[in-house]
Amino acid sequence: MTSVSQDGKKEGARFVRYFGPLLDALRELGGSGTPDEVVERIALDLKIPDDVQNELLPSGEQRFRNQIRWARMHLVREGLIDSSERGIWSLTERGRKTRLSLEDAREIRTRQARPFRRKSSGKPLMTEVAAGEPSQEAEVAPADFVADAIRLLRDLPPAGFERFSQRLLREAGFTQVVVTGKSGDGGIDGHGSLQFSPLLSLKALFQCKRYKGSVSAPDVRNFRGAMAGRTDYGILITTGTFTAEARREGTREGVSPIELIDAEKLVEMLKSLKLGLKPVTTYEIDKSFFDEFKT
Repeated sequence: MTSVSQDGKKEGARFVRYFGPLLDALRELGGSGTPDEVVERIALDLKIPDDVQNELLPSGEQRFRNQIRWARMHLVREGLIDSSERGIWSLTERGRKTRLSLEDAREIRTRQARPFRRKSSGKPLMTEVAAGEPSQEAEVAPADFVADAIRLLRDLPPAGFERFSQRLLREAGFTQVVVTGKSGDGGIDGHGSLQFSPLLSLKALFQCKRYKGSVSAPDVRNFRGAMAGRTDYGILITTGTFTAEARREGTREGVSPIELIDAEKLVEMLKSLKLGLKPVTTYEIDKSFFDEFKT
């Protein structure tokens, strides 16, 4: 396993340290995994402390997860990770055979950084500083529409976010979705049913938290307590993030599971359902096509 130093200055861009561990994590997961699975695997492999995992950027996104996303973006450009946007990260055939040292990672970073420098001023794009480490602004998100969508959701009034969650669950296949919004109901904001077959359905209670910060483990436990005796399945939806402790609490064995949907997963669901996001097709020139006509 690639060793990780905490000295960001010596390593250059902080996300570079995760290039090798990201490939290793995907190999350990069988070659593919969801972003959550990959991040959790890296945190476990490198023994990343909870306080480091929970640290937030000014945008409200967790810095550790954001750095993993930046690492993934560079490895996609390098052809080591598939560029699919279906919510699953997977190794390419080349990626399966590649193991990266920290020096290898730095070389990839340096090579990819050159095309991003403006020819006119010589200043780097994406607010990269001369040392090659992204500023906090640059770390926020490689895809601007993700941050814009999250801002829109956080600006919704509480009742509006509850109605949005109702619509989202309906689009995801739930029926009889009702927003209760009762005060003193233990934080339960609504309920719905998911029909698995003509003979089997599952009732779920949901809670909406329009946060910019992180939802904690006690929040998850309190929600589970409010569910007791009413259902065995809950959904906690937030425009913020979940602490590492909260994620473990959501899937803790021996208790009712709670599906945790954070801001990033919300946007992934909107993309998948084509809800509130309009896909745009762009083109880039395939220069190799024209090469045969030059002679």
